[in-house]
Amino acid sequence: MESYLNENFGDVKPKNSSEEALERWRKLCWIVKNRKRRFRFTANLSKRFEAEAIRRSNQEKFRVAVLVSQAALQFIHGHDVKKLKIHGGVEDIAAKLSTSIVNGIPTSEHLVNKRKRIYGINKFTETPPRGFWVFVWEALQDTTLMILAVCALVSLAVGITVEGWPKGAYDGLGIVLSILLVVFVTATSDYRQSLQFRDLDKEKKKITVQVTRDGLRQKISIFDLLPGDIVHLAIGDQVPADGLFISGFSVLINESSLTGESEPVSANARNPFLLSGTKVQDGSCKMLVTTVGMRTQWGKLMATLSEGGDDETPLQVKLNGVATIIGKIGLFFAVVTFAVLVQGLFSRKLQDGTQWIWSGDDAMEMLEFFAIAVTIVVVAVPEGLPLAVTLSLAFAMKKMMNDKALVRHLAACETVGSSTSICSDKTGTLTTNHMTVVKTCFCGETKEVSTSNKSNHFRSAVPESAVKILIESIFNNTGGEVVNNKENKIEILGTPTETALLEFGLLLGGDFQAERKASKIVKVEPFNSAKKRMGVVIEFPEGGLRVHCKGASEIILAACDKVISSNGDVVPLDEPTTNHLKNTIEQFASEALRTLCLAYMDVGTDFSVDSSLPLQGYTCIGIVGIKDPVRPGVKESVAICKSAGITVRMVTGDNINTAKAIAREIGILTDDGIAIEGPVFREKSEEELYELIPKIQVMARSSPMDKHTLVKHLRTSLGEVVAVTGDGTNDAPALHEADIGLAMGIAGTEVAKESADVIILDDNFSTIVTVAKWGRSVYINIQKFVQFQLTVNVVALIVNFTSACLTGNAPLTAVQLLWVNMIMDTLGALALATEPPNDDLMKRSPVGRKGNFISNVMWRNILGQSLYQFVIIWFLQTRGKAAFHLDGPDSDLILNTLIFNSFVFCQVFNEISSREMEKINVLKGILKNHVFVAVLSCTIIFQIVIVEFLGTFASTSPLTVQQWFVSVCLGFLGMPIAAALKLIPVGSN
Repeated sequence: MESYLNENFGDVKPKNSSEEALERWRKLCWIVKNRKRRFRFTANLSKRFEAEAIRRSNQEKFRVAVLVSQAALQFIHGHDVKKLKIHGGVEDIAAKLSTSIVNGIPTSEHLVNKRKRIYGINKFTETPPRGFWVFVWEALQDTTLMILAVCALVSLAVGITVEGWPKGAYDGLGIVLSILLVVFVTATSDYRQSLQFRDLDKEKKKITVQVTRDGLRQKISIFDLLPGDIVHLAIGDQVPADGLFISGFSVLINESSLTGESEPVSANARNPFLLSGTKVQDGSCKMLVTTVGMRTQWGKLMATLSEGGDDETPLQVKLNGVATIIGKIGLFFAVVTFAVLVQGLFSRKLQDGTQWIWSGDDAMEMLEFFAIAVTIVVVAVPEGLPLAVTLSLAFAMKKMMNDKALVRHLAACETVGSSTSICSDKTGTLTTNHMTVVKTCFCGETKEVSTSNKSNHFRSAVPESAVKILIESIFNNTGGEVVNNKENKIEILGTPTETALLEFGLLLGGDFQAERKASKIVKVEPFNSAKKRMGVVIEFPEGGLRVHCKGASEIILAACDKVISSNGDVVPLDEPTTNHLKNTIEQFASEALRTLCLAYMDVGTDFSVDSSLPLQGYTCIGIVGIKDPVRPGVKESVAICKSAGITVRMVTGDNINTAKAIAREIGILTDDGIAIEGPVFREKSEEELYELIPKIQVMARSSPMDKHTLVKHLRTSLGEVVAVTGDGTNDAPALHEADIGLAMGIAGTEVAKESADVIILDDNFSTIVTVAKWGRSVYINIQKFVQFQLTVNVVALIVNFTSACLTGNAPLTAVQLLWVNMIMDTLGALALATEPPNDDLMKRSPVGRKGNFISNVMWRNILGQSLYQFVIIWFLQTRGKAAFHLDGPDSDLILNTLIFNSFVFCQVFNEISSREMEKINVLKGILKNHVFVAVLSCTIIFQIVIVEFLGTFASTSPLTVQQWFVSVCLGFLGMPIAAALKLIPVGSN
């Protein structure tokens, strides 16, 4: 079976599957009882094609700009901004929108509500949630249930005609009641799933943006944006609405999500149109929001995209394959069973010589045969298999949300459980991401810094001229800001590194706003992970330009030829001073400090702001050492990963000594592991990489492409399932390439989040271990359910088929089989697919890419348990009357009830045994799983009701205490049998 599944369904991947593969596997799944239900959570390929058509249409049009006024005036941007100028430019449009490009909109409730009424809100029209009765209607679409409903109606008509009311209606009403029970239980389960997905969907859309309102910088939800808002955008952000560029530096916009064009577009005063849904690829800017919600181009596209759905998960695809195989077998058995039963009826009539005389009872018997055949198909086609995946994933996604992990795609839940390698960044994942400057080297002297130090004490030890240039560098050459928040308190905004430097600048007594007013920033080159540096050009009021640069210490120091001396003078950078600075960098790094070098250069008035910043000729201001403490629990989490067979690798932009110090501290770098720098890694040949990559544990000074290359090799060359953490735009290629991306939630950009499959909301590596545990739990839970369901399938098929062939009748009626189907389908999935994870899951090796889903262990348990159950049922059929001393007119009915009751209790106890596939102790933690206990209790209670009180409808007869005891004991015996089976050694695959 596994080879068939791999051959026909193996080309469907966890993500980025081809449309051909998705189409092909659906065509293979032709035995489907209810397409609406089975494929409810699969991608709508026709909607995807429609969305792609919209993209192509956008590509062919002019870039559409924005709606800006009450009258919803729309600008079409061609090759110039003439139409924008007609309306007075950005300032006049801001006036029309009753806003200020400096202070933003007023925030009084009355004015905000008025603005909402006029311009609308920044939300997209979504498909309204489906009510419970829609799920009932979908459950009724089941083909086999429809056929059984027709059988029930015919049975009612014939029965009432022959035997009168109410006796003649019992069989038909029994089937009707069973169908209604199946439908309502199924609909309830599906409806609860939909509610879980709706809650998760809300969480996915929680995005905050920075805006200025009433002159104060603040964070608000993307859904609260209004036309007139002033939004601050930085590299990696998603443009939250249509708007106009106000001011900014080096802004490149990636519009591929909207137009399909991969080439970024510059946004500036000459080309000021910013479109919702696009992404800031480089630079930073302020934007005036002009259009929100469904009036934006992105809103129109999202209306189509949202209906496209997620790709199928590999488990869903495989289990659809399993359902198809078993469905074909079941269909064959159903046809043969019907043929044998009909042949038996004809044989009896031939013996009686009544072959030409057909009564109502004969018609009812034929109808019952047909109903049994249809019900065999109901039981045989395990429709619940792919749906159990969805149920388990929905349950896991909900629980993972409580554990600070937001799953964006279903497939990620199961894929992360198969992870064999985690490539983790350092900052914010392994460390706390709360950085502070703790050591400095200025004017040749190394000093420790702490918040308890008085700024005057620090300043007194450093020449005033050096302090002045240092403060100028910190407050101008930064991507962060010091602002007053809504509570009128000072707040530092920016990345953790920027925040640490700005805090240090304030500690020195600097004034951010005064420093910014003292000069004008005319050019910004944002930090680039390839160059490992950022720079600005400032212009002084009296004339003259100065370049400030900061970045990776070795790189910036190599660009310097001068340094500020101990008395504050600028002197040439000689060899002893260079060596002293290099030693200082290494010393800081060995203490696990991130080092940054700050430098400047006066360039005069002949420097063109259109040209790139100089690469050489700088004056070194000094070096700062930034402490980012290791997160609590990370060392233990790394150890858990190792015991679980998961290799953890650190990929960072830091100095190699810093990276090695932290990697050793938390147990990533071992004696037999390799730490390598990105530039060295890039020079290796493919053959060398193949030998080297398995040993790499730390990669320092890495570029985004290094991370991407490492991930690609791990996946393709070594066949590993790779999880990648990342929090910035530059991580997007590696996140996309990985089997599962784990974007860091708080520090992560929207681009990184969109590329990721799981967002870690607390930026903690320990949470990644929790995610892996839940992923393994999903995988193992589905295996448990498959083991349980296939056992029921096999026994139900063989029992009814052999009984029909050998005795001419089936011991399990249509109503009874429908109840068994519900036990193994909806109730079984609820019980087994929602088992919470345990710590033992992280003590076994990961499944990886090549593991068989239906393992040898599962086959052993399925076949052994099936054999036991078949022997029990067969014994009852052939020796039951004698064993229980049954005689009289009701003996057949009582025997069949005994068989039915024993069969159901076999499933009840097998469900308990299936909680563990290899361990003998299956009761551990059972009372903590409230869902399992509730399902089991409901099954037993309802079984008692069916046997004792619904005999006329379910073709059962009340049993004596002794008969109940024997039925339960026969079921219970399956547990020691299951325990004994687990002692039989089999290969893992």
